[in-house]
Amino acid sequence: MGKSAPARRRLRILVALLVLLALIAGGALALLSYNYDTPGPASRTVRVEVKAGDTLHAVFNRLSALGALPHPRAVELYLRLTGVAPRMEIGVYDIPAYSSPAQIVRMFQEGRVVLDKLTVVEGTTFGQFLAELDADPDIVPSLRGESDAAVMAALGHPAQNPEGRFFPDTYSFSPGTTDLTILRMAYDQMSAELAKVWHERRRSLPLTNAYQALILASMIEKETGVADERARIAGVFVNRLRRDMPLQSDPTVIYALGDRYHGQLYARDLAVKSPYNTYLHTGLPPTPICLPGLASLQAAVRPDKTRDLYFVATGKGGHHFSRTLAEHDVQLRKYIRQLRKDRLAEPSRATGSTP
Repeated sequence: MGKSAPARRRLRILVALLVLLALIAGGALALLSYNYDTPGPASRTVRVEVKAGDTLHAVFNRLSALGALPHPRAVELYLRLTGVAPRMEIGVYDIPAYSSPAQIVRMFQEGRVVLDKLTVVEGTTFGQFLAELDADPDIVPSLRGESDAAVMAALGHPAQNPEGRFFPDTYSFSPGTTDLTILRMAYDQMSAELAKVWHERRRSLPLTNAYQALILASMIEKETGVADERARIAGVFVNRLRRDMPLQSDPTVIYALGDRYHGQLYARDLAVKSPYNTYLHTGLPPTPICLPGLASLQAAVRPDKTRDLYFVATGKGGHHFSRTLAEHDVQLRKYIRQLRKDRLAEPSRATGSTP
């Protein structure tokens, strides 16, 4: 039995309403999509921070207040209708001028945060590294005032001395990163670099483990800033180690003096009682004396094959290398005369200046 006329009329009206609603919904979605891809109104870069616990709603409101997102509710509705649930990486974002909502959401999803940089210079000591971390306003100081042992324990290496264990490099980080995070990056990088160079070492070295190579590299780092001298200086130290001669390295004495060093070494300083005084003790010092760079690490494990046993600064940059003490003493006297000419004190800048 067929439907009555009123029933058929109601059905047609219902179908018409559904079609109308579909057209309206389609039009609304098309409009939302258009607005989603339309460039925003901000005429300059806008900086916004996404903090832990922030909702998309809160961040969109912040962007709206900054003039970068004119219709935050419409953007939220479009994302909901299209099933997009962007995950926002925590950090600071620089939203370029005229960015569309689509571009802004993509930045959040990809975590394109503003990165600060911290450069740790080769030859920096661990204490200086900590001071640089503490002075950076964008780094959260979670270890301020802690002892070296406490810092290493926080890193998961409680039995290790921290000196030399961190790789000097430029580290990128987002504002709000903790000092512990950057220390962990530097520690892991040094561990990786040291393992690599130790694997590539010359097998005849008088070094028994990678840590000794790290100690030697730190001494090389502090002895010269001249790139092509590093391997030769390493060769001198290796020759002395083989002969059980004191290494007589001024930088180790300077490290031993600590705050008592004021820019000049004097003869009395070479008698300071310390295991780091390589004028009094044979062999390597007990730990590194700084954070050595990659070039010094490489020089330590692949030193020049040389017969040199001495080197002394020329006073004009670089060093003069000698095989014999007699030749070395001649060069040392030249250096001292140069110092006197320059009205400097009379520190010994030599390795092997005494028999």
